[in-house]
Amino acid sequence: MKTSQKHCRCGSTLVQTIDAPLPLVWSILRRFDNPQAYKQFVKTCNLSSGDGGEGSVRDVTVVSGLPAVYSIERLEELDDESHVMVISIIGGDHRLVNYRSKTTAFVAAGGEKKTVVVESYVVDVPEGNSEEETTTFANTIVGFNLKSLAKLSEKMVHKF
Repeated sequence: MKTSQKHCRCGSTLVQTIDAPLPLVWSILRRFDNPQAYKQFVKTCNLSSGDGGEGSVRDVTVVSGLPAVYSIERLEELDDESHVMVISIIGGDHRLVNYRSKTTAFVAAGGEKKTVVVESYVVDVPEGNSEEETTTFANTIVGFNLKSLAKLSEKMVHKF
């Protein structure tokens, strides 16, 4: 099916400072096979190929209430030294078509007890939606996930 609409992409970068050390934050973030640990929109996740390392593919079922049921995602890059993770959405029944995100974590300036997580993404703008609507939708989900990651990490720090 051809459309007359020009292929349009948009993207954004979100930053979250977390009151927890980098090794702890990264240990949660890097688990491609367990995004539901901090992503509250994820109901279930099963690896359909791979072992959770680069090239692995996961089938994610999202919680009801979102305009989607499932997502198929591939781990493009996982660098434990640089704390970089790149994920592409390669299928599903949602608005995030050709979504690709890069998440980087590093020690915050001024202390090893704080971590900064930066997530940037690009995604196609679906037909009938504006760039602004698409960016707002994606930013809401990414921002919510980053806040949830911060909450979980900080809770784990204060347990010890």
